[in-house]
Amino acid sequence: MFQVITRQASVHMCNATVDFLQEEKPFFPPTVNHKGLHQFFKNVSGDMLGPKNYFEMQPLMGSEDFSFYQESMPGHFSFVGMQNKAHPPMASPHSPYFEVNEEVLPYGASLHASMATRYLLDLKTSSPSSSKDEL
Repeated sequence: MFQVITRQASVHMCNATVDFLQEEKPFFPPTVNHKGLHQFFKNVSGDMLGPKNYFEMQPLMGSEDFSFYQESMPGHFSFVGMQNKAHPPMASPHSPYFEVNEEVLPYGASLHASMATRYLLDLKTSSPSSSKDEL
């Protein structure tokens, strides 16, 4: 890659440098879901959407800045399906041709709200009660 970039620059009588800033800013770490949170997500989404509307994906070789959060605390990254068979196949999310299927946004928002609510309710029932409890 270094040779291609520097030589292509020299063709145009320019100089080029290649620096991936690996020392200052390493590449994104892999995004790996916490097993317990993944099971929690699977349970909540199955209850909310029905088990037939929850699909396990094969592992995906991608990286997200979300992985930096997961270095500090357990996390779960998931996709909300947006494919509509009445429309042509969707472009990749990072493509300039990507279009959001807004019909699925209420499902995604409801799923996030359901996960937060279920988490708080589970936490409430698993911890000793106190007069300071809000729920």
